[in-house]
Amino acid sequence: MLRTRLKMLGAALVAAGLTALAAVTAATPASAAALTEVTNFGANPTNLRMHLYVPDRVASQPALVVVIHYCTGSGPAMYTGTQFASLADRYGYLVVYPSATRSGQCFDVSSPQALRRDGGSDPVGIMSMVNYVRQRYNVDSNRIFATGVSSGAMTTNVMLGLYPDVFAAGAAFAGVPFGCFATTNGSEWNSECANGQVIKTAQQWGDLVRNAYPGYSGKRPRMQLWHGTSDETLRYPNFGEEIKQWTNLQGLSQTPTFTDTPQSGYTRTRYGSSGGTAPVEAISMQGVPHNLPVDAAQAIRFFGLDTATAPPTTPSTTTPPPTTTPPTTAPPSSPPPAAGCRVGYTVNAWNTGLTADVTITNTGGTTINGWSLVFTLPGGQTITSGWNATYSPSSGAVTARNVSYNAAIPPNGSVSIGFQANHTGNAGKPTSFTLNGASCTVA
Repeated sequence: MLRTRLKMLGAALVAAGLTALAAVTAATPASAAALTEVTNFGANPTNLRMHLYVPDRVASQPALVVVIHYCTGSGPAMYTGTQFASLADRYGYLVVYPSATRSGQCFDVSSPQALRRDGGSDPVGIMSMVNYVRQRYNVDSNRIFATGVSSGAMTTNVMLGLYPDVFAAGAAFAGVPFGCFATTNGSEWNSECANGQVIKTAQQWGDLVRNAYPGYSGKRPRMQLWHGTSDETLRYPNFGEEIKQWTNLQGLSQTPTFTDTPQSGYTRTRYGSSGGTAPVEAISMQGVPHNLPVDAAQAIRFFGLDTATAPPTTPSTTTPPPTTTPPTTAPPSSPPPAAGCRVGYTVNAWNTGLTADVTITNTGGTTINGWSLVFTLPGGQTITSGWNATYSPSSGAVTARNVSYNAAIPPNGSVSIGFQANHTGNAGKPTSFTLNGASCTVA
């Protein structure tokens, strides 16, 4: 069973990586640079392997990016299957690709040793790789980053949690919070976490990280988070828990400073700043499974490595917003006309939380341009995050309003929205819905 789960965690991601590679292969100039294996790089308690990519043209004081693979993967697979090396050719940074060698080829994010600074296991070996490169190249100590997919995304959370004085930022594609996968029986797999059933307060998540490096009071790394709403392996509630953890570590509210739609079906929220190097940035990918596309260019952009000038060590809070005004929760100045409607509402609940998937169908004969769906949550339910709509307030009589990309619902057309909520024992559904003031039938 464990072997099957580990294969699920990793094998499906290969196609996404190869797709990303195909997108840039034709435009990449010929290069003499090659991936090189490094041995005897320092303390390595779990026998990790290390590969290093040094582009032909290295910046005078280069940044360093650690790219961490999925279960069943390897460093060379991440090298050939993602764009991080081709982007290094463009921007002059160095890339380290660790490889796990244990059965299943997952990184350790579960053991007590891995979740304590310098406690042993994989994080110690990865840090040895970082220090090896720092000692041999003129690496900018303010520009060391980590990114990864699935198991590598979990490891990204762990590395940034354990070594906040080393890493400036990270990008985690389909991961879970630091400490969520912890086990005490030697198992690599934590089903409760994988199923999105480990729910904590923001303070509790933050304390897990702080307790792994007691006494540290310096700044924390910036974090970019990616997750598909249909992730069948590391379920979507983990995305909201990661946001809780990293906003808490940054001393920020869980209310976004900025929200936009970088592409259809994607909802991007930023916390603490509206700019491109905000302390926390989170991208929710509607309908995307665990096999999500790895947008290396957006990770490199978030790291600040897509320009010749290094980003400030402290993210600016005065960066002007883009020219496109982000969606707001304000109602339209004149309500759209009422229309016939049908609502489907599916709940996936666990001990203290739930996710709700809502489908709104226009059963009328004319297109709806701009909509608001009103429903009353059962007592004890409180929305903590949502996608494809804005929600206000978070409990009681809630109004969900369209965002910029799904305002129009043609006749017989549908839109899908959803949210994550906490509950105190009642995970039931609303009993009625109104769309633009008209009562809807419930599917």
